[in-house]
Amino acid sequence: MGVQHFWGPVANWAIPIAAMVDITRNPDIISGKMTFALCVYSALFMRFSLKVIPRNLLLFSCHFTNEACQLIQFGRWAKFRMEKEKIVAA
Repeated sequence: MGVQHFWGPVANWAIPIAAMVDITRNPDIISGKMTFALCVYSALFMRFSLKVIPRNLLLFSCHFTNEACQLIQFGRWAKFRMEKEKIVAA
């Protein structure tokens, strides 16, 4: 495993770690557009990490974790928006 197959994915862990920390924060600060973009980004890089030779399982695990965190965030954002719209409509 070359250096680029180690330090790149290690640096990428900042994204899912930040998402894990944000899960405890108020959902009104979540950007739906950015969360959606990060979901697409992680899905693409999960596929890339398996297609590149040699496979980069460290990169895959990073983006798999980020995908899970971003989907949780997206769900929190959607729930918050629906509750907010329900209050405004009432």
